[in-house]
Amino acid sequence: MSIASNVHAFDKRLLARMIGALGEDKIIGRIALELGQVFSELLPDMLEAETGCDITIGYAGFRTGLRNEVIADLGDGAVLGDVSLRNWCTDFQIGCDSPVLIALVEAVLGAEPTSIEEPLPRPLSKIEIDVGVPVFHKVAEVLRTAVDAPGGFEPVVGRPYNSPERPKPDPTIEDVYAAAIDMTIGLGPVLSTFSVIVPQSVLLKTEIASVRGAGENQNAKSEWAEQLEEQVRRSAVTLEARIRLESLTLNTISRLQPGDVIPFHDGSEVRVDVNANGRDLYVCEFGRSGSKYTVRVRDTHGSEQDILRHIMS
Repeated sequence: MSIASNVHAFDKRLLARMIGALGEDKIIGRIALELGQVFSELLPDMLEAETGCDITIGYAGFRTGLRNEVIADLGDGAVLGDVSLRNWCTDFQIGCDSPVLIALVEAVLGAEPTSIEEPLPRPLSKIEIDVGVPVFHKVAEVLRTAVDAPGGFEPVVGRPYNSPERPKPDPTIEDVYAAAIDMTIGLGPVLSTFSVIVPQSVLLKTEIASVRGAGENQNAKSEWAEQLEEQVRRSAVTLEARIRLESLTLNTISRLQPGDVIPFHDGSEVRVDVNANGRDLYVCEFGRSGSKYTVRVRDTHGSEQDILRHIMS
């Protein structure tokens, strides 16, 4: 004879509310608004003074839900960074739409912000992510100021990555309830959103510090902007050289064997086209230095800034 069990699974949301891991939207909204006001006050001056660009920041609301779902809602065109701040939260995220970071690269390379066309969301290249790193650090720095964590520790920001590269959630680890504080970030005609995703268990215990007037200490073009430019210029790029060979019939090509020789198309000076990322950069001539074959640059495809933009695009 079977005995009906009177044991039922405990409601997860109710349990989360009981232990302080899930809050009312009204409470979360108040904290998110206070944090959004801090970002609106401090971040524009920090970024505008650092880059020399007129960057606007505004509060765009908040979202709640399980953390993995909140992060997934950012979409495939976002860039993510994993962050920790000792004595406050060991695991939270910053996400940013890619178009504004693409536009920032253009601005760093000398483009007038008002002339930049709004890019479509897409995964960023390694160099574009390099440029985005300081933006994530500035967002984390403002957050550290706002939450006033004991000990005065600096946030630890992991290298940002394209959202499709985020590891799949471990099904054996229970997800947590989180809130995303969404902020608009504008550069010229480009308007994007960045988000700070924090477990609600942390946010509900956070008192947002008043920081009005802080951050009034920057110049029009700071050392950070120079570091951004230098970071772009020092990024490693793989070059490829192409040399035109004499035309051969398909029958001849199919019969080539190791040791056979194909002559260059050119006569005395052999033209070499050098490119990176599929973009032609230089016209060179073929040569030799000691035991090494070399190419000597004869002409360029545009100015230094043109070449940088070609490589970045």
